[in-house]
Amino acid sequence: MNRTEALEIVKKQLTERRYIHTVGVMETAIELAKRFEADEKKAELAAIFHDYAKFRPKEEMKQIIIDQNMNPSLLEYNTELWHAPVGAFLVRNEVGITDKEVLDAIAYHTSGRPGMTLLEKIVYVADYIEPGRRFLGVDEVRELAKTDLNAALIQSLKNTISFLMTKHQAVYPDTMMTYNDLILGGQTHD
Repeated sequence: MNRTEALEIVKKQLTERRYIHTVGVMETAIELAKRFEADEKKAELAAIFHDYAKFRPKEEMKQIIIDQNMNPSLLEYNTELWHAPVGAFLVRNEVGITDKEVLDAIAYHTSGRPGMTLLEKIVYVADYIEPGRRFLGVDEVRELAKTDLNAALIQSLKNTISFLMTKHQAVYPDTMMTYNDLILGGQTHD
């Protein structure tokens, strides 16, 4: 599947604003893949499909989480987390992408996980820093991503955790464990 075909498929699933975000994530992911010597084609594909399920009805996503025996604790946390693992499932079943690395990068782009692969880190950070993002702390992460992907990921996790805490919202355990894993020197897994 080439870029044009992939973008045509995903465009039907997104609002115009989210589609523009997706193109920004794609371009940023390709840039990061070049910089940190990852597979550019996989980064491009995972970035294009990272928000595939973003606008699916919450009831549909909830049912998929239950039916597919995904981590049931997802249902206890913010529904914004759901589109990532559900998206990976739908991309496999509706689009036919079976590459586990690509699907995992989609599945963990909101929560992270301990032992993230290089591709997972690239898609997570690309989603955080794409040019359309405007919020406190994003420029610092953009600067870090120029030289140190792990430092950029750690800072983005810190920002996300702090934001959730200031809003008195629960922090998904995988996000905290990802932060701890990186702080304790966790290595990239491939």
